[in-house]
Amino acid sequence: MPRRALRRALTAAATAVSALAVGLAAPSAHAATPLPYVALGDSYSAGSGVLPADLSAPLLCLRSELNYPGVVAERTGAALTDVTCGAAQTKHFTQAQYPGVPAQLDAVKSDTRLITLTIGGNDNNTFIGAMLACGTAGIATVGLGHPCKTLYGSTFDDQIDAHTYPDVKAALQKIRAKAPNARVAVLGYPWIMPATADSSCFVKMPIASGDVPYLRALQGHLNAVIGRAARETGATFVDFSKTSEGHDACAPSGTRWIEPLLFGTNVVPVHPNARGERAMAEQTVSALGLG
Repeated sequence: MPRRALRRALTAAATAVSALAVGLAAPSAHAATPLPYVALGDSYSAGSGVLPADLSAPLLCLRSELNYPGVVAERTGAALTDVTCGAAQTKHFTQAQYPGVPAQLDAVKSDTRLITLTIGGNDNNTFIGAMLACGTAGIATVGLGHPCKTLYGSTFDDQIDAHTYPDVKAALQKIRAKAPNARVAVLGYPWIMPATADSSCFVKMPIASGDVPYLRALQGHLNAVIGRAARETGATFVDFSKTSEGHDACAPSGTRWIEPLLFGTNVVPVHPNARGERAMAEQTVSALGLG
């Protein structure tokens, strides 16, 4: 072959190899693009009370490095923007919760593709109000009867129907408007109380025996309306009613997902421990088919 022709052939071959290398590399780089993920929500999302604390988060938000959004991001390789904050209510999606802590929806963009949240438990002070009311009543009767149910009846349930349900639904509609192409997972709250009273639990959760099913039913009602709001807005509801059974605050250490009011291991009581946050993440990944 003449020298000039040989040179042309070698040049053409080198060009082809370079083009092939670029062609092979391009899809790989595209596949490696992380999923834009925003985590919203309250203390159950923030992992409040689980150490170590996330020192990059606002101090008042009590965000943990081991919260379920962090585990979801680790399992999926998603690019996480975490704006979860302890004590958040639905109103804090659109307004500042604390000075220097902007509205959570500010983090959601049109190109966000994954959003997770727990919300609703702090609206109307449902969790705190009911726990304090029933705990105080339980101590007064030394764990006997159902003083909390007698005192409050359907009050908490009425507030859930009148305010929590429409507020959660409105919040989810706002999320959908900001990120129409995102997959949205709304997590329910894992069981705090067992189905029936356990006398050995009173020292850790001072709830009268007759009020244990009362509080359990209240939480079931809250989860039900959150699930309804999720379905009506095209979101995925992650239900823990079965998987968290037996992992409530009355369960032994090493088994429970929720730490008790007294003698627990969390800085913030009646919240998920690291095991609970991890379990919430795993079920969310499974529910979304991201595993």
